[in-house]
Amino acid sequence: MIAIEARSVVKTFGALRAVDGVSFKVERGETYGLLGPNGAGKTSIMRMLAGLSPISGGELFLSGLNVAEHSRAVRARLGVVTQADGLDGELSVRQNLEVFGFLVGLSRRQARIRADEVLGFFRLGDRASSEVDELSGGMRRRLAIARALMGEPEVIILDEPSTGLDPESRIRVWEELAELKRADVTLLMSTHYMDEAETLCDRIAIMHSGRILDEGTPPELVSRHAGSAAMDIRPNGSSRESIRRQLDASGLNYREVGALFRVTGGHGAPPALPTIDGIQVTERAANLEDVFLALAGRGLQEDQA
Repeated sequence: MIAIEARSVVKTFGALRAVDGVSFKVERGETYGLLGPNGAGKTSIMRMLAGLSPISGGELFLSGLNVAEHSRAVRARLGVVTQADGLDGELSVRQNLEVFGFLVGLSRRQARIRADEVLGFFRLGDRASSEVDELSGGMRRRLAIARALMGEPEVIILDEPSTGLDPESRIRVWEELAELKRADVTLLMSTHYMDEAETLCDRIAIMHSGRILDEGTPPELVSRHAGSAAMDIRPNGSSRESIRRQLDASGLNYREVGALFRVTGGHGAPPALPTIDGIQVTERAANLEDVFLALAGRGLQEDQA
């Protein structure tokens, strides 16, 4: 069963084409990632799917329902976690959940029961009476995801679920998102963290400038576009200009990161470096950062400022 389908979706803001004819499908129970830098169109797609922004062109479907034509029915099946958590700092943890439960149509009794369930699932039961402002960043993020589950949605969309969290909090959020997947909840998430995409996503769409450059499982994308290994070149006597000139002549994909030149191959093979004097070469496993370099000519982090 297809949980989400985008058909040639377009989003414009004046002359800007933020989403440019995007198409993809997400199967029920799948975790599907939109991976790309800021401005790639990830958030615009999620806002259109949630009914928070009108679709400029094309069609979006959730569980077979046209989002533009059945917005109320779609919202009843959908949980949304935005980058800004939107929690009410004047309410306790439990009250945030119960009030949201009322808003999605639960009775008081149902909201209390469901709040207990999601507090237990996210291991927040001992903080039920705490004020939101007393929570750590990781706990606030987990509470925001818990709130999205109050209506028992079929699909949850998460916009940058771990942005701004410390490493320990990120791992805790990842663990609980993995638990949701085991409960057969469909997840559509956006991220610009390659490790997050590799850890959580069954399939990934690599996005840049409003378009999907390619999609597949993380191993498929790495093999297809970055090969089995990548090379890091450090100048050791040779000038940067000389290295750059020889890499350009070889036709290899590369990016300069600090003192390093990062070089990728493709089609399952490591890069075939030309003979360059005065360098140190380190071979490493290729990753999704290398995939984005090969597809877009830049790294995922270069547009984050």
